[in-house]
Amino acid sequence: MSLELVQFAFSHYNEKARWALDYKGLAHRRRSLLPGPHVPVVKRLTGKTETPVLIADGQVIAGSAAIIDFLEAEHPSPALYPALPEWRRKALEVQRFFDEEIGAEARRAFFLEFLADGGYAARCIADAFGGVTRALYGLGFPITRMIMRKQMELRPEFFDQACAAVRRGLDFVAENAGPDGFLVGDAFSVADLTAASLLQLVAFPPEAMRLPEPRSKALKGWLERWQDHPGTAWVIQTYRVHRSPSAALVADDS
Repeated sequence: MSLELVQFAFSHYNEKARWALDYKGLAHRRRSLLPGPHVPVVKRLTGKTETPVLIADGQVIAGSAAIIDFLEAEHPSPALYPALPEWRRKALEVQRFFDEEIGAEARRAFFLEFLADGGYAARCIADAFGGVTRALYGLGFPITRMIMRKQMELRPEFFDQACAAVRRGLDFVAENAGPDGFLVGDAFSVADLTAASLLQLVAFPPEAMRLPEPRSKALKGWLERWQDHPGTAWVIQTYRVHRSPSAALVADDS
């Protein structure tokens, strides 16, 4: 089966889809897009503007949860859905909780601080691309930043609410992880993958999205905010133990 992931390289929901493909060891190509210029490409595929999108032998699957569901049906081993019905139901509930209640708010809180340094933000977002593309994207980033702030409702009055959602997610993993670190049952599952992916913005583990050095003051301040939470330690440990090597066939297209 031919698999192509249309993605943002710098995105926690896209990281969730990458991790699922890598965990299953599925060879695939990645087509990285830049926020802003991505719109006509993704609209042509799905009629919407959100990534990730998986193209599987011409079939288009949009959204990280739908992608994992498709992969579980087509490539069930190694499994991300627990075999026991009760554990599977619980794991999918955890996925929905993080997808619907934590992920978007974590993104909002993160970008409200991160975008303060537009030059560094542009470097991070375009890091997977060549030098000319990075330079051009940086020049146009003030406009892109305005669009991002509008689309994600990045208003200062929402910051405390968004941070509260991040804290709720971190509290959840700290309180619900079993002795082996699993949120559901006795093995790694979609629950762990989803929670770690969508919370990785609090730590950026080395196995996750890479960040250019030196890091901006805004990013350092954001990471310091969460570094002592036990949930952050869970995210880092989950990435260290369970984040599989990339199964991408070639470097990200740019």
